[in-house]
Amino acid sequence: MMDDIGFIYRIPGRSGAHRPGAHQASTNGAGNAFHSHARLFDHPDPRRLDVRASLRAGRGEWLVRAYRQRATVSIRLVVDVSASMHVGAPLRKLDIAARFAESAAYSAFGVGDTVGMLAFDAAHREDLYFPAIHSRGAGQAMRSALAACRPGREAGCGLVETARQLAGRRELVFLVSDFHWPLAATAEAMNMLSHAWVVPLVVWDQAEMAPPPVDGLVTLRDAETGSATPVWVNARLRQRWTAQIASRRHALDQLFGACSLLPVYLHGGYDAQALSRYFLELAP
Repeated sequence: MMDDIGFIYRIPGRSGAHRPGAHQASTNGAGNAFHSHARLFDHPDPRRLDVRASLRAGRGEWLVRAYRQRATVSIRLVVDVSASMHVGAPLRKLDIAARFAESAAYSAFGVGDTVGMLAFDAAHREDLYFPAIHSRGAGQAMRSALAACRPGREAGCGLVETARQLAGRRELVFLVSDFHWPLAATAEAMNMLSHAWVVPLVVWDQAEMAPPPVDGLVTLRDAETGSATPVWVNARLRQRWTAQIASRRHALDQLFGACSLLPVYLHGGYDAQALSRYFLELAP
């Protein structure tokens, strides 16, 4: 059912949009969040007249109660479509990202928000750009585009180039990737997105998290470059494997924590209800 793919989300600050919506906003209007008194001359709405406050002010003028309206927010998905996202079983990591894209668009449509998508591999992918719109079919279109896309042949990370297009915008940004690149690029992108509310979604496959359970010779293939390396698996290698995964997760937690962000880890699948709990737990 479509209701199963939606999730509840909130922004930790106030939206600056003027279009009425579901989120706290800094815009004055017909809301129910009182923030100050104003002169009736400046806000000619006698329905908001506050007689007691007018008399207490002693300025000989009528005061009205001023409220903030609730407003929309724009959602942007920034999705990694590099070669490493095309591996995984039974679902590719990119298939999980595609399911999330459909879920995010469905959730945004339900509360009147707009949603758009940018993607990258070694560079920004113009062919996967979706402008932020309020449309019932946006999610299916983004999911289909991600599921059918092919990675570029060059190695590298186009995250910074893509994040530059959102610099200075106050939007809700979901950054979806396995983050298998030097973390310096991620730190630079976070600086560019400092005005946005960023939610990092770390997509890892179970096969890359757990080493082979039995000893023997296996061939490991680099998902980005395609190069193959024969490796003898033993107890010592399994310990190093597990330690490196834990170290990588700790490094990501430290990097995002320095920006007051908490990443969401998706291991082998996507759970919309888990994402709802993430936002509810972060709510002030």
